[in-house]
Amino acid sequence: MDSVTSAQKDMRAAYCFGIPGIIASGSVWLVAGLAALLSEPLHGVITLIFGGMVIFPASIVLCRVFGYSGKHAKGNPLAPLAIEGTIWMLLSIVIAIVLATFNMSLFFPAMLFIIAGRYLTFATLYGNQIFYLFSVSLVLAGLLLSIITPPIFVGGLVGGLVEIVFALVIYIRVKI
Repeated sequence: MDSVTSAQKDMRAAYCFGIPGIIASGSVWLVAGLAALLSEPLHGVITLIFGGMVIFPASIVLCRVFGYSGKHAKGNPLAPLAIEGTIWMLLSIVIAIVLATFNMSLFFPAMLFIIAGRYLTFATLYGNQIFYLFSVSLVLAGLLLSIITPPIFVGGLVGGLVEIVFALVIYIRVKI
């Protein structure tokens, strides 16, 4: 690959513009919100943490369902950015978990901030500026939830809804 543009094109072609991953993540968030609503807040937290482990494999399955390979070209220079962003996100989750031990109602807002940072890298990975707006929306949702402190399950549902809405927005914008 001889340019960032061609590396981004490869990422888009492999991962369906990031849409399957957003759908997988949004679905996990919705299930976590429902777990917190129907059971107890801790179950929502545990659902998001452990459900997060299936986001990437589920996104690859969805890529293939949508007719995409789910595998970028060997030597794509953006691959390290994808891995580094994932590692940063995983390390940051520890902060949200520790925060939840002091105040459970801040877990979902903290996770929204964390994934907002993750999605910032997607603007470069996929060459799509909509990920900046996506990240800002997640941050604003996290701030609002932190300020108004609704029941904990609301954070999971809001996170899932924001992700699903942006999956649809990206789908519409790229006209797959």
